[in-house]
Amino acid sequence: MSGHEPEPMTTEDALQQWRAAERTVAIARRGRLAAEAAAAAAAEAAKAALATADAAKNALESMALAERSAAKTAEAAKLAALSTRADEADATAELGIAEVDEADAHEGYRNASDRAQAKGS
Repeated sequence: MSGHEPEPMTTEDALQQWRAAERTVAIARRGRLAAEAAAAAAAEAAKAALATADAAKNALESMALAERSAAKTAEAAKLAALSTRADEADATAELGIAEVDEADAHEGYRNASDRAQAKGS
């Protein structure tokens, strides 16, 4: 060793070092707070992304269910329409038969009435 001790710092130099260290600590604290905020925001974004994915999955399942339900409803409507057409055809046929029966009965009445008048004359 040389026997020389380093010169002690002056008050001005010590104050400058202290102020520089304070600035460094303040910057580091702000950086840590920003990093913590970013990490919290990223965690919330991940939760939101999972919730959105679940919602999309549920919407897709609901859409598929609605599509199946609509197809069943359409098939039921088709069957109802076919059944109604068959009922209409049956009713039309029954009406035709009833009209023929009514015409025959009317003719029978007219014939009976004519015979009754012929006997009475």
